[in-house]
Amino acid sequence: MKVRLLLGPLASIALLPAAAHAEWQEASSRHFVVYSDDKPENVRAFTERLEKFDSAIRQLRMAPEDRRGKSARVTVFVLNNIPEIEKLSGQSNVAGFYIPRASGSVAFTPRSGGAGTDYGMTPQVVLFHEYAHHWMLSNWTDAAFPPWFVEGFAEFHATARFTSDGGVMFGAPPTYRGYTVSRLNLLPMSRLLRFDPGKLDPEARDALYSRGWALTHYLTFDPERRKRLADYIVAINSHKSAEEAATALGNVSGLDLTLSNYVKRSLPAITIPASQLTVGEIKLRQLTPGEAAVMPARIVSTRAVTDKTAPGVAELARRLAAPFPSDPGAQNELAEAEFDAKNYAASEAAADRVIAADPSSVHGLIYKGKAQIEQLLAAKVTDAAKWQEARGWLIKANKADTEDPYPLVEYYLSFLAAKETPPKSADGALLYAYALAPYDTDLRLLAANVYLQQGKAADARVALGPPAYSIEDGRSEFAGKVLDALDQGGTEAALAILKKDRDEAKDKKSDDGKDGKEKGKG
Repeated sequence: MKVRLLLGPLASIALLPAAAHAEWQEASSRHFVVYSDDKPENVRAFTERLEKFDSAIRQLRMAPEDRRGKSARVTVFVLNNIPEIEKLSGQSNVAGFYIPRASGSVAFTPRSGGAGTDYGMTPQVVLFHEYAHHWMLSNWTDAAFPPWFVEGFAEFHATARFTSDGGVMFGAPPTYRGYTVSRLNLLPMSRLLRFDPGKLDPEARDALYSRGWALTHYLTFDPERRKRLADYIVAINSHKSAEEAATALGNVSGLDLTLSNYVKRSLPAITIPASQLTVGEIKLRQLTPGEAAVMPARIVSTRAVTDKTAPGVAELARRLAAPFPSDPGAQNELAEAEFDAKNYAASEAAADRVIAADPSSVHGLIYKGKAQIEQLLAAKVTDAAKWQEARGWLIKANKADTEDPYPLVEYYLSFLAAKETPPKSADGALLYAYALAPYDTDLRLLAANVYLQQGKAADARVALGPPAYSIEDGRSEFAGKVLDALDQGGTEAALAILKKDRDEAKDKKSDDGKDGKEKGKG
């Protein structure tokens, strides 16, 4: 879930401990990269549990292994406690959060829970809820789901429990939502099943999660009900109305009472035994002194900075990276921090140091190209050769890892930045990036725009569907408007809305020098 960063220019720096004693570990597995300042055996065990969780969902939902490359993994930063998570997120009562994006999806979780977990909302529950969203968008990429199922699916898997013999059990109730799970008046079925449930007050919003969990649970364990759910999803993605699709679930008028009675019983559960779970190889390494030193700055940069916080983070990164001019990890963070602070020449210099130490560094090559592009824009350079040179670094980044969507996205965006019509090669690069990172909403919107320009309205509708029905996505309302325009006014109407959005974003950036949103990656 994306949340705004509300920290002052230097407040974010103080939230993290100095790295002098740090012995940060990196655990790399099939679906995750974990960074934690902890004992190697603890980091390995944590990563193994994450892999078991992913494998258990695949077994339960009979889903094949995702064949996307390493860039589709979620990078998990383990901080010390919930107060550090709250400071990083800019919100109170936050036990972890997740940001999906083409440059690399990230999650932040605390090592310890504290008093805020008394009602069962543990850091593991939060992390599993958010990863379930990532899993859904990564594995069921072409399907749109209504909000109740998006959140119900995440809540159902969030309460997974590890058994003593190494298995994973699904079906436990979310005790932290006990207040709203059976209260019909908060969100009756007639509203819950809508594609747009309307404006939700805090209790109704909680009820969407809790009753979404209850309905998902009800439709999961019985074969006939599973078939109803499948038929319902097919109906939705066949462009049936919410009312028409709901008939696949059976007697909708009696479903409120049925569901309320259901959750009062002894609920079924299922355990995926350890013998059916695939963990795969977990590579563990201790970070270099330079990588460990810049970790306080890297965490904040990765989370996302604003125009106000970027200079302070760059200053911190500069100081922490200074003793390590030949360490590509340290210089990669410096290149990113300087770029976010709009110090483009300094960013390029740091990227040069990265490339000198590691010529195949995708991150270093990307920031070399991005920094050059920003300098060309600032100098109002129109020389095609100069632009080709800058884009050449993005092409090199793509060649270094052909399955990484980030350089492909930046290559496409470079033409928009130059106010040029992207060539077919850039359109193709963008659509391949979308196939690699379907969990990035901004990328889905860009892909929809390309599809519409190509006359592929059906593909555009698929790209727009998931964000349009999400209640956690900040671009949900906009995606819904584009989808409505496409259905009611056709391709030209949808393209007009997308163009207006881009023009307004450019005007805002021109007026106040800001992007109008968090500075993120992708």
